[in-house]
Amino acid sequence: MVRPAWRKTGTAQRLHTALIEDRPEALAVLLVDPDHPKVAALYERWGYRRIGNRQPFPDSPLYAVMLRNLNTPSAP
Repeated sequence: MVRPAWRKTGTAQRLHTALIEDRPEALAVLLVDPDHPKVAALYERWGYRRIGNRQPFPDSPLYAVMLRNLNTPSAP
């Protein structure tokens, strides 16, 4: 989450990039609420792709699973 004053400034993408750019893992995985398609579309622009759905716990909502190869640069 980015504070409202900093939204639409590229801050979220810069924070995301800083968190994953030096990770040794081959993949990053996100669980995204499918009721928020704008969020999923944002992650797709950052190089993630939807690979399925997952309900991590019996009492949790169903989430979209998004995957990104960390060895491939993301789209700007």
